Amino acid sequence: MDILMAVAWGFVLIAGIVIEVITVQFVSIWFACGSLVSLILAGLGAPRWAQLSVFIAVSAILLILTRPIVKRLRGGFVRTNADLNIGRTAIVTEEIKNEFSKGRATIGGVSWKAVSEDGAEIPAGETVVVKEIDGAKLIVAKRRD
Repeated sequence: MDILMAVAWGFVLIAGIVIEVITVQFVSIWFACGSLVSLILAGLGAPRWAQLSVFIAVSAILLILTRPIVKRLRGGFVRTNADLNIGRTAIVTEEIKNEFSKGRATIGGVSWKAVSEDGAEIPAGETVVVKEIDGAKLIVAKRRD
């Protein structure tokens, strides 16, 4: 038995599990499984090249076979509370000028950086509709009454 490789595979296994528990994003579970199989091979005395080959093969196969299932189970877009502002009206508090990266709008008492959806300048005091949210920035359009 190759003790050094068994310890190395054990470390990779534990690190993979810890990373998976911390992130909960299914980023390392496949590598943890691959290292488990390689750890068993190390315990049986398999050569290092075989252990490494099996680690790569098992990790890759599990990744290819299970990734679509994991993506479907996790769902796609995750809505946040900020997304509830889409479609609501906001008041422009600082003139919106996209070319100067200037502009702010207030919605629900909260001031946001704002840009115009179509690039048009929107003066302060104008009522706008929130079309989408990009990070901490509202993308707005003039309200059509």
